[in-house]
Amino acid sequence: MKTTTAAVAASLLGFAMSMACPVAAQTSEVNIYSYREPQLVEALLKLFTEKTGIKTRLVFAKDGLVERMAAEGTLSPADVLLTTDVARLAEAKAQGLTEKIAAVQAGAGPHDTDAHWAALTMRARVIFASKERVKESEISYEQLADPKWKGRICSRSGQHPYNTAMIAGMIAHLGEAKAEAWLKGVKANLAHRPAGGDREQVRDVWAGKCDLALGNTYYMGLMLTNEKNPEQKQWADAVRVVFPDAGGRGTHVNISGVAIAKTAPHKEAAQKLVAFLLGNEAQSAYASANHEYPVTPGVAPSELLKSFGVLKPDALPLVEIARLRKSASELVDKVNFDAGPSS
Repeated sequence: MKTTTAAVAASLLGFAMSMACPVAAQTSEVNIYSYREPQLVEALLKLFTEKTGIKTRLVFAKDGLVERMAAEGTLSPADVLLTTDVARLAEAKAQGLTEKIAAVQAGAGPHDTDAHWAALTMRARVIFASKERVKESEISYEQLADPKWKGRICSRSGQHPYNTAMIAGMIAHLGEAKAEAWLKGVKANLAHRPAGGDREQVRDVWAGKCDLALGNTYYMGLMLTNEKNPEQKQWADAVRVVFPDAGGRGTHVNISGVAIAKTAPHKEAAQKLVAFLLGNEAQSAYASANHEYPVTPGVAPSELLKSFGVLKPDALPLVEIARLRKSASELVDKVNFDAGPSS
């Protein structure tokens, strides 16, 4: 046991040292700091290596990677940053941690005005409605504050990036005062204190604890195709997807995205990886595997996503959502959203 433990420790130490010590620029490898879970990107990274011969090394964390890059400074081994939302991309750029992506061209999908970051996929923040208890086929975000839904809505924490981004969009559209009144109304309509993730909200609709839940479209895809946890398919089968404001300004969307580190030790490899991720083959594979919407023009969403209905994305610029995220977070605290409906 001691020998095995020592071998594992030595292996981990060697990897840590290789990631911590920058080497002369080369194209044989690329180091990735990722907020995206490894299983969501590993197949795509494997395909990239097969096509280019460039190896990939991935460091995953749910939080703190932008801060880590900033603390490491010029010694950072990071070449590429993968995120689950636009706010972290904007934050990395604001801190001077990124550089221009060569593959971002005119007519490309959502991207920074200076091409310092680019979207890889889109997801919509939709309503999961009970098939049995909800007859409405059209519901706006504003209508979630209608007293008719009192005790009937489930949500994860208001401070989760998926919700702060949605609330930032409401601030942009309504102004802060009206957005505050709206959020108070949604809070009053909650069935219970916010908890869990998007999957758990669907579970609670299935269990009859609420009739509506907020969630991202890709969670529905993951649940419907989850062979390891078949009970999640049962939950998902109990709801249908409603695209809020489909007949108006459009449904709030956020992105998974990518940036190249300004101090990347393997710049050429980093540019090649991002160009690959934005290409048609990778876009189709990535979007289908993760049940997200492709961003490259001409690449169609999967048949499963099409079965949910037609997505009309809100045209609000993503940079505006990123700019207002702090205000959204402060608003969540101001109305005490996460304390639940009885507070």
